[in-house]
Amino acid sequence: MKKGDLIFIGLGLYDEKDISLKGLEKVRRCDKVFAEFYTSLLAGTNIEDLEEMIGKKIEVLNREDVEDGEIILREARSKKVAFLVGGDPLSATTHVDLRIRAEKQGISTRVVHGSSIFTAVPGLLGLQHYKFGRTTTLIFPHGEFFPKSPYEVIHENKSRGLHTLVLLDVDKENNRLMTANQGMELLIEMEKSLRKGLVKDDLLVCVVAQAGSDNPAVKAGRIKRMLKEDFGPPLHTIVVPGDLHFMEIEALINFAGLREEEIK
Repeated sequence: MKKGDLIFIGLGLYDEKDISLKGLEKVRRCDKVFAEFYTSLLAGTNIEDLEEMIGKKIEVLNREDVEDGEIILREARSKKVAFLVGGDPLSATTHVDLRIRAEKQGISTRVVHGSSIFTAVPGLLGLQHYKFGRTTTLIFPHGEFFPKSPYEVIHENKSRGLHTLVLLDVDKENNRLMTANQGMELLIEMEKSLRKGLVKDDLLVCVVAQAGSDNPAVKAGRIKRMLKEDFGPPLHTIVVPGDLHFMEIEALINFAGLREEEIK
């Protein structure tokens, strides 16, 4: 029996118009379309507008369905299946695992890339991509569960002069999207227990909100001031810069409102 196809298609950053022409062409030719919006989501659209754009019904899967993968793989064994993901496909290990399992079952897989927060945020800020260290994610505390590894990642990156991209929690189960203000508050709480001198009033932080929209919020400044800023609706992303090149400083002044007195 002929095996089917599984095509991972990136939806881009913000709304239904961010899908590439190649992605749109391929998804319209598929027999079945799945999507997930727990690793990322498109804040500027909804499922109805996305379905109208592609001309197909979309079955939205939760985290458990995607991690199990059988719903997708069962269809892809004999049909042409699209799996839609916010941003760029395969940024999440769950998606890589799904692709590996499909290939092992003889299912042909392909990838159609989309714009990604990993490149959009540095670009909007004017920071050099190759100067970023490990990426980390801040998540909402749950009871006694309050992982402090993001603090350690930022601390390690800064010790090496590297910038840190800090992603913020998308808690679909509780309908919560972490704001940059909440993320900065969490870093302050981590400083109180870890006490490595990372998060002080003069810590420089950058925030990008609504990346991919016509009017993204792009701001930079010391954390004491940034805590009071209104960045608009999520999705938000934080960057903690390391050592800055003079051109990066100029970019933050011109693109992100960094004040002259905040440069040291």
